Amino acid sequence: MRAAPAGAARFRNLTFLVPLLVLALAVLLNYLLQPNLFQPRVLNGNLRVMLPLMVLTAGQAVVILAGGIDLSVGAVVSLVNVLLVTLVTPDSGPAEVLLGLAVGVAVGALTGAVNGVCVAYLRLQPIVTTYATSFLFSGVALAVLPRPGGALPRGLTTFYRSAPFGVPAAAYGVALLLLVWWLLRRTRFMQHVYAVGGAAAAARASGVSVSWIRFSSYVVMGVFAAFAAAMLTLSTGSGNARLGDAMTLPSIVAVVLGGTRLAGGAGGVTGAVIGVAILTVIRNLITFANVPTWYQTLVDAVIILAALAGPGLVRRLRGSR
Repeated sequence: MRAAPAGAARFRNLTFLVPLLVLALAVLLNYLLQPNLFQPRVLNGNLRVMLPLMVLTAGQAVVILAGGIDLSVGAVVSLVNVLLVTLVTPDSGPAEVLLGLAVGVAVGALTGAVNGVCVAYLRLQPIVTTYATSFLFSGVALAVLPRPGGALPRGLTTFYRSAPFGVPAAAYGVALLLLVWWLLRRTRFMQHVYAVGGAAAAARASGVSVSWIRFSSYVVMGVFAAFAAAMLTLSTGSGNARLGDAMTLPSIVAVVLGGTRLAGGAGGVTGAVIGVAILTVIRNLITFANVPTWYQTLVDAVIILAALAGPGLVRRLRGSR
């Protein structure tokens, strides 16, 4: 195998370094506006908020790496959330909690399979398909729980908000997520995901089943969305059929901020996790600077536009030299 050019290797390192530098600058500005940022109670609260989006963004990163995109993730989170609070009551024991989680994961995988069949085998456009299925999943969620409500056993929500051995419980979740990614990254499946996202025709010529890899990436997305819903349910302690709606765009923005190419084939979950941290800090800045909250949506949209227009602008600048 031919070694990558030194310039290309330096560029890969740079794409991982830039999100870290942006995060450091955002944290510094946040600290100036919120001096208690590093107090354990505040850190614990911020990690609890970030963890569900980090898990969801990890799944979105896998889909984007394979050359797709999923606009239904927020609806899937809402659907699994209402299923969990319907199947699990405040008096439920461990067996019922595990059964509820298993059903949630199975439903998440099923939603991913629906998207995967439409995109990979029926050859429908990912954006249009997942946008359409988001209404389907939202409708089912509303049918399951028309009004916000439900509750989990108090012990579960208390544990999620606790800090075992002085470390926030959510921090263990972040570490587990990165460990799962580290293991997943070393599988043949992820090698094929990168190959399909980078050059589908070349991957097909090499014997990779492009349709199966794209289908599987959506199933993985569904499973990650189910676990994100479980984290969010632990954080809120209740159910709401619209709870995940606001997570779809941030999951894509965080992937972009983390250095993953929207066209697929380059990037990873570690950068996406950093992207979520950047987004969270930006939201804190907007809050403490008394800026209207709709600026957050504006910032998200600008980041997406920059990611879409960036490669074309770079090619044009290179062509003008």
